[in-house]
Amino acid sequence: MRVGKRIPWQRVLLYLVLLGFASFYLMPVYVLVVTSLKSFAEVNLYRMWDLPHSFSLESFRKALLGGFGFTGLAHNFVNSFYVAIPATLASAFLGSLNGYVLSKWRFRGSNTLFTLLLFGMFIPYQSILIPLVQTLMKLGLYGSIPGLILAHTVYGIPITTLIFRNYYATVPRELVEAARIDGAGVLGVYTRIMLPVSMPGFVVVMIWQFTSIWNDFLFAVTIAQNPAVQPVTVALNNLAGSYIVEWNVQMAGALMAALPTLLVYIFLGRYFMRGLLAGSLKG
Repeated sequence: MRVGKRIPWQRVLLYLVLLGFASFYLMPVYVLVVTSLKSFAEVNLYRMWDLPHSFSLESFRKALLGGFGFTGLAHNFVNSFYVAIPATLASAFLGSLNGYVLSKWRFRGSNTLFTLLLFGMFIPYQSILIPLVQTLMKLGLYGSIPGLILAHTVYGIPITTLIFRNYYATVPRELVEAARIDGAGVLGVYTRIMLPVSMPGFVVVMIWQFTSIWNDFLFAVTIAQNPAVQPVTVALNNLAGSYIVEWNVQMAGALMAALPTLLVYIFLGRYFMRGLLAGSLKG
């Protein structure tokens, strides 16, 4: 009789520790979900861990469409998509061009320029709010969705440039030299050689940028002071009634606001990991 292979106790202990950390990390998510499924009458600080006696989706309806004393998040969801999608595409495209030039078309001072670009990654948001607002006001973009798109696009260029530069560094230079011998210029090499092989890098950059832009609060609350153009992260702050706070509605709104980025990682997470392993963060 063949005896099954025994699992080492060290591995069992490791799994138990990881399971414990995962459970601890997911406890707020559990409270978020069960509270959002409760009616307002069931919401209680002392029974927040209890499952709802009867599942109700009324809190999601009120969070999306609004209720007495507050407006819903439906319009703000649309604003978030209006900001996140164009800013993600623009910063990814500009980062791709920068990474391509800085990795395959070296010029005098290119390393200094790259260092200066990377410096933008370490500038805190708070330190540039005043000049950012002044610049957007002079451009006539303050308080608008295009102003938010511009801010996120510019602030995303350093990280996207870094990722694409390191990714393009793994592409053999012989391909570029062969294209140049065939008469391709800078844009020709980019469109015919680099762009077709850079999809893993684009996946990494776009997932990273979309998540960062969607979850942003500081730029949004500073630039989009008009409620008509506020993204969902800012509108969540106003999701309360005039006299009472319906915690189940706020929890439902927070859960819906987190859902797009959660779905991105659920369905595209494996492509994100493939992009990382393909060399987009190497170098």
